[in-house]
Amino acid sequence: MKIALLGYGKMGKTIEKLALERGHEIVLKIDDSKTSYDISVADVAIEFSTPDSAFGNIVSCVQKQVPVVVGTTGWLKKYDKAVEICKEYRGAFLYASNFSIGVNVFFALNKKLAKLMAPLKNYDVSIEEIHHTQKLDAPSGTAITLAKGIIQNSDKTAWKLGQAGTAEIPIEAKRVENVPGTHIITYESQVDTIEIKHTAHSREGFALGAILAAEWILGKEGVFSMTDVLGID
Repeated sequence: MKIALLGYGKMGKTIEKLALERGHEIVLKIDDSKTSYDISVADVAIEFSTPDSAFGNIVSCVQKQVPVVVGTTGWLKKYDKAVEICKEYRGAFLYASNFSIGVNVFFALNKKLAKLMAPLKNYDVSIEEIHHTQKLDAPSGTAITLAKGIIQNSDKTAWKLGQAGTAEIPIEAKRVENVPGTHIITYESQVDTIEIKHTAHSREGFALGAILAAEWILGKEGVFSMTDVLGID
């Protein structure tokens, strides 16, 4: 299939490498300095740009009936509007805060653990995320997704970066050179600690998941997530 890469940083280059190995063609490579392009030459777009560019790129794709897979985080205040536009134009749009297959299994495990821990009021839950120093947003989109999974399955009502109130989940965001992404969920009581952790070893897991999502969404209409691609509830 013909792929447009909207965002050609480290992730875009990794996606390009793996997509070519899988027999696909890259027909567009757009960086932040280029604002005018013809997306209609592509069968599908993969969007890993910046928080400021993501929404405009999504709109351009759905208006031209080009399915778009989005991995950019930090723009989600406009997510509902993107969904509305996608439905209006009968397009196809898939957003994931993390395309790693392992992370999406981790999301499901996080929700299950939150359900088990919800009645146990003597445990305090927290999230820690560690990423490379070039990451533009904090906390990470993955950490926010994890927090939402806990909120949906417990009496927590919100998350907060740094110190948090009783009903909030504290998230600690660390930035360290050459760390693709680490996420830790901790439940701590006076007598013990329960911890689950996902550590990414390279960007290739994220890139492969994005390509699998692009292959899956081709020819579809609607708003999707990686749970649809992987069949994980």
